[in-house]
Amino acid sequence: MELAVVKESPLYEKLRAGKARCLVCERRCVLGDGDYGFCGTRANIGGKVFTLVYGDLSALESRPIEIKPFFHYYPASSALTFSTWSCNFACPWCQNYHLSKVKPSPRTASYIPPEDVVREALRSGDQGVCVSFNEPTMLFEYSLDVFELAAKRGLYCCYVSNGYMTDLALKSLLESGLSGLKVDVKGTEEVYRKYCGVYGADKVWRNARLAKEAGAHVEVVYLVVNGVNDELSMVEEVVERHLKALGPEVPMHFTRYFPAYKFYNPPTPVEKLEQARNLAVEMGVKYAYIGNVPGHPYENTYCPSCGQLLIRRYSYSVLEYNVTSDNKCPRCGCRIPIYGRPRIGSRASC
Repeated sequence: MELAVVKESPLYEKLRAGKARCLVCERRCVLGDGDYGFCGTRANIGGKVFTLVYGDLSALESRPIEIKPFFHYYPASSALTFSTWSCNFACPWCQNYHLSKVKPSPRTASYIPPEDVVREALRSGDQGVCVSFNEPTMLFEYSLDVFELAAKRGLYCCYVSNGYMTDLALKSLLESGLSGLKVDVKGTEEVYRKYCGVYGADKVWRNARLAKEAGAHVEVVYLVVNGVNDELSMVEEVVERHLKALGPEVPMHFTRYFPAYKFYNPPTPVEKLEQARNLAVEMGVKYAYIGNVPGHPYENTYCPSCGQLLIRRYSYSVLEYNVTSDNKCPRCGCRIPIYGRPRIGSRASC
């Protein structure tokens, strides 16, 4: 299959009788010759595993970093965001199902070289690049090459992921320039098994911890799905894992669910989001947010020491930035964990 979007993957293991094991995500699919992985983006061709979506982009556009959401990573900047097709999870409420539930078609795909992505980011005035919309590990091999080029040009590189990549894949991404990882945590192990089709909570928290230990910036999103993972006992378990794996300073976002794809439960009541957020703060999370509720006061960043309003937001816009140039609260001097320089100037005296 001599197509530009078909390229041998660096992460697989050859097995007997022409079989191979993909080592990109934790499904670790074992593929016979001619077989496709669960995601449909990788296949065994002649005993080797190939990606079928190298440079096959389903979207390419500049987006504010807050929409990911990253709230402590290059505030008020924009990232050229790109994606491909399919996913390695089976979540029935997927908001981007028009991308994640579509299998790739290499023979009809358009190919965009990595150089073109970096060139477009620089032309558009973006501060970074981001793989998002569908699960970015579907675009793992391409990400490595884009990130290496982007990092050399001074662009940040980030992933918006379910966190289910192998530790080998994560290590490769970090070595290529990944500096920001937003992890969507689905809930307890039961939620992963019942709704996502994987056994994965431990691996997701492991990867979040490994990324943080490697010096990458990590933020966690918990989509609070009405009737699925909204019980406070489940929220408490997730917050405990967050604190154990990542500590109190890693931001945690409690995001409102809306019906999508094959899931029709009503939108999550804002009161449930507030209960989850307040529980996280009581348990020790210093930066806990509410998402998908534009104008809510918990979109903002407050000093965990004195309560000073530091970053005021509306939806995906930063309206006010009051952190000093050395990342401290201007009132009490508490250090605020911000990764990268903000795109707007500080209004506080330093």
